Amino acid sequence: MSFPGRFAEQLLPDQLAHLSVSFLVEDLEVRRGGVAANIAFGMGVLGGRPLLVGAVGADFADYRAWLERHGVETAGVRVSDLRHTARFVCTTDADLNQIASFYPGAMTEAREIELAALGPVDLVVVSPNDPAAMVRHTEECRARGIAFVADPSQQLSSLDGEQVRTLIDGADLLVTNAYESAMVEHKTGWSGEDVLKRVAVRITTHGVEGAVIAQPGEADVRVPVVPAASVADPTGGGDAFRAGLLSARSWGLSWERSAQVGSLLATLCLESTGPQDYSLDRDAALSRLGTGYGAAAADEIAPHLPSH
Repeated sequence: MSFPGRFAEQLLPDQLAHLSVSFLVEDLEVRRGGVAANIAFGMGVLGGRPLLVGAVGADFADYRAWLERHGVETAGVRVSDLRHTARFVCTTDADLNQIASFYPGAMTEAREIELAALGPVDLVVVSPNDPAAMVRHTEECRARGIAFVADPSQQLSSLDGEQVRTLIDGADLLVTNAYESAMVEHKTGWSGEDVLKRVAVRITTHGVEGAVIAQPGEADVRVPVVPAASVADPTGGGDAFRAGLLSARSWGLSWERSAQVGSLLATLCLESTGPQDYSLDRDAALSRLGTGYGAAAADEIAPHLPSH
C-alpha cells in the first residue's frame, strides 16, 4: 500500500506510548511471493519442475493453481487446518519509509514436514522458513545423505549462532548477500576460511557488483550482472538469481555459467513489478547473455533454455 503523506508528520513524539494511527492509502497491490515459491517459479520459467515444500493455509488454492500453471509441483505443500498462509503487509510513505507486519501463520507448521515422505529428491534448498523447520530439514538432509543448499537469508536475524552453524555445516552450497555473509561469520564466530572448510561452495551476491563464487583451494570467480534496462521493483531479485543458478547446475553447467544464468533471471525480475511477473524470451535472453558474458557463454547455455 502507498501512503501519499509522510509518517513523520503523523507521529507525535510525546504520544508514542499511546500510539494509535490510521493512514488513508492511495492504492493496494496484492502480489504473490514467499522465498520458496519465488525460487520455484523462476525454475519453472526455465523449464524445470521443482517441488515446493512448505506449509500453507486453506486460502492457498488460487496460488497453488498459479504455481502449477508455471511448472511448479506442489505435492510437498502441507495445508493447515487452523492458520492462513503467511503474508507480509506493508505501507510505504512518500519518503519510502515503511511500516510493515509479517504474519507467519501456517509457516509455523512446516516443522511437521518430513522430507523422506516426499520421495527421492536431487537437492534440498533450505530457504527462510520456520526456524525449527529449517533446522529439522537440514539435520534430516545430513542424516539421510541428501545434498542441500543453505540459504538462511532473511531469517539470520532471528537465529542464534548455534542454529546458524547447524544450518551451514556440510552444505553443498551456501548462498547469501554481502551483508548476510558478514552476519554468518559474526553469528557463527567462524572466519571466511572457517566457513569454506564446512561448505563445498560459497556464493555471495553484491547487488550491482555481481556475485562472487568461492571454493576451497581455488581462486574466487567474479560474475558481473546482466545490466538492467530499467528497475521496476527489486523485490525477489535474489530469489530469481537462486532459481537461475540452481536450474543451470541441474543442467550440468559450471558454477560460473550457472551464476550467469542466475544474473540473467535476476535482471528479468528487477525489470518487472513483483517477484513472479517476469517471463523468458529465449532469443532476447541469449542476446543479453552474449553481450554480457561473450558468445561462448551464450552458446553453452543455449541448448538448455526453453523455447517458450
